[in-house]
Amino acid sequence: MIVSRPSDTGPVLRADGVDVVRDGNHLLRSISLTVHRGEHWALLGANGAGKSTLLNLLGAVTHPTRGIVEVLGRKLGRVDMRELRSYLGHVNPRHAPDVPLRVRDVVLTGLTNTTALVPRWAPTPEEVERAGRLIGMLGMSARSDAHWPTLSQGERGRTLIARALMPQPRLLLLDEPATGLDLAAREQLLSSIDALRSRHPSLATVLVTHHLEELPASTTHAMLLREGRCLASGRVDDVLTTAQVSMCFDHPVRITRSGGRWAARADRVLAVDAG
Repeated sequence: MIVSRPSDTGPVLRADGVDVVRDGNHLLRSISLTVHRGEHWALLGANGAGKSTLLNLLGAVTHPTRGIVEVLGRKLGRVDMRELRSYLGHVNPRHAPDVPLRVRDVVLTGLTNTTALVPRWAPTPEEVERAGRLIGMLGMSARSDAHWPTLSQGERGRTLIARALMPQPRLLLLDEPATGLDLAAREQLLSSIDALRSRHPSLATVLVTHHLEELPASTTHAMLLREGRCLASGRVDDVLTTAQVSMCFDHPVRITRSGGRWAARADRVLAVDAG
């Protein structure tokens, strides 16, 4: 059982030789990863590559079949997983409150890790103030009294990031946060993530996506996954190359970077040669 807040020293995340097997199927094979404070990782791969499975391990949701996973210095299998998750920020765009809460109340549920306000629980004045600051930082002050069903998908995404930050986590996990967003909403969300990382330099983040265009410019590291295996891992500029991304998605693409952002386009020359 965890009896105190996890240590602020050492790696934020460490996975060593991790396998995940479900119903005889290998979802992950021999995955190793270390995330330090202030690093911002992207997990990329096609659908079914193992991204969400790995994120669930890093978020203390599931256990590995083999190997070691340490989250905030605590080894999975030797800790209270539910309590450990209370020290993490997890942004799931499919999150939905049980009742039509206002934005500020959704953000406050980050303190209790629930989908509704807990009966007979009241936040402290300091916690209410912190919620207001986070709502402002994510550009949602004008909508703080708006109810969840009236929010756009982009507004919901920014609200959920503020919610995830309420426990003041050392680690923020973002599971395809740009899912379902139009162009303007996606750009607003990514700008908010960049601003958040700048204002909290010790925060570590892991973001899952299969679109390079959804990576914030502040991304520092990346891992490419294919069929549950790691194809490449390390500094982002060393990993997101034309050759390695083409191999990861089993399709010839050309990778470019401009203004700190990435783009992937089908490489017709390579496609014709391959055909």
